[in-house]
Amino acid sequence: MCRVKGYIVPKRHLLISILALVCCWGGPAEAQTLLPHILRLDLTKLEQQGVGLAQEASQLAQFQQYELALQRAKLATQLAPKSAEVWALLGGLYLQTNGLDDAITALKKAQTLDNKNSAVLFALGSAHFQKGKYAQAADYITEGLKVKPNVPGALFDLGNAYLMLRKYPDAIGQYEKAVAQDKNFWPAINNIGLINYESGNMDEAIRRWQTAADIDPKAAEPRLAIAVATYTKGEREKGLTLGESAIRLDSRYADLKFLKENLWGDRLLEDTKKLLDAPKIRATIVQLQERPSRTQRPSPR
Repeated sequence: MCRVKGYIVPKRHLLISILALVCCWGGPAEAQTLLPHILRLDLTKLEQQGVGLAQEASQLAQFQQYELALQRAKLATQLAPKSAEVWALLGGLYLQTNGLDDAITALKKAQTLDNKNSAVLFALGSAHFQKGKYAQAADYITEGLKVKPNVPGALFDLGNAYLMLRKYPDAIGQYEKAVAQDKNFWPAINNIGLINYESGNMDEAIRRWQTAADIDPKAAEPRLAIAVATYTKGEREKGLTLGESAIRLDSRYADLKFLKENLWGDRLLEDTKKLLDAPKIRATIVQLQERPSRTQRPSPR
């Protein structure tokens, strides 16, 4: 998609007023015979403007200007109400900004207009997952995969839904399918490790996490998980060193709430808390928290 450098808001209210006047016009019979043609022409222009606004919204979203994008997408659905793509875009923007109920409403509208759009079905799955409705999420994603199979991200999302439903064999099956499509899809490998750990198979969990870490040298999550497992097995100093290194890669992983949002299970979270409470790790966390205020400088003009 092209980058947007500016935009023009169409004179929507003026166009709608003109259409309303035309509809109410009580002219002679000859004029009435022309009315359908005039309406189709104007409605086509309105729809074109709606599609144009949707394109602008999509481009704005690339710059993470979601509020501006939402404004245009909302207007686009009024100008092009029969466009599944426009409704899908609006739903995606709501999803991006955590407006889950509005996202589901818009995406279901898109689905009624095009029930074979896999992206819409996947997005509905994501929205229901975020609302904690994991069974519904799995159903939507499964339907999407029937339309467009072998999508690694969708297979991963389906695995996550099964993970939250504690259907561990099904979750592992979907993760393995995702990796079969993309051998470098380390989050799927990582999540197999999460299941192994909760199931009591620590060695297999470490093996999976190490594979994920080898794929992406900057991935903090599998490295912290390895650190926790190593610390729990009794190799305290090694675990602390690995944990400190992982947190320095991404300090968000020092937050148990963040870890839970990333589907870490109860057993792993309990063991992680023990690692994070160690004085060496606490000192590292404090240091990382203080660093921005110490190093922050005015931006160059």
